Amino acid sequence: MQIISNIPLMFVFVSAKRSIPFCINMAKKEEYTNIIKLQIGAGAANPSPPVGPALGQAGVNIMEFCKAFNDATKDMEKGVPVPVIIKVKKDRTFIFETKKPPVSWYIKKAAKVKKGGSTVGKVADIGKITVSQIMEIAKEKIQDMNAHNEEAAAEMIKGSARSMGITVVES
Repeated sequence: MQIISNIPLMFVFVSAKRSIPFCINMAKKEEYTNIIKLQIGAGAANPSPPVGPALGQAGVNIMEFCKAFNDATKDMEKGVPVPVIIKVKKDRTFIFETKKPPVSWYIKKAAKVKKGGSTVGKVADIGKITVSQIMEIAKEKIQDMNAHNEEAAAEMIKGSARSMGITVVES
């Protein structure tokens, strides 16, 4: 094996006179034994359900995760639901990735309601949200959404608002 500019190369002999360099990626692929998806309030992770049982089954140090998560979300508004993906390695260490709060949380906050409607379409709408508020939510949330641009994300958010019983108004 020969290393040229930090790239490992192996030589494969095609004939007795020539050799062709063949590059092999020598880096080890990260393998995870478990991937856990949870939604936890910002700054409110503790060993009680659902966090404790989910992490305990995977063999993760629960208090270590709680401290790391609370530290990562300390700048957010207390209690905001934060989706988190926890990837557990073979040696029971973990890495986690936090995402933006769900779209429904942004909609409820913008419409100033506590919860969405239980019988959508049968009773009067419970709140109103403007298109400009929807565009702000789309700009904030687009990195976590399956949309190509902000307009497509805004259409998805409008649909979510309508399904929650919240009316979308132009201004």
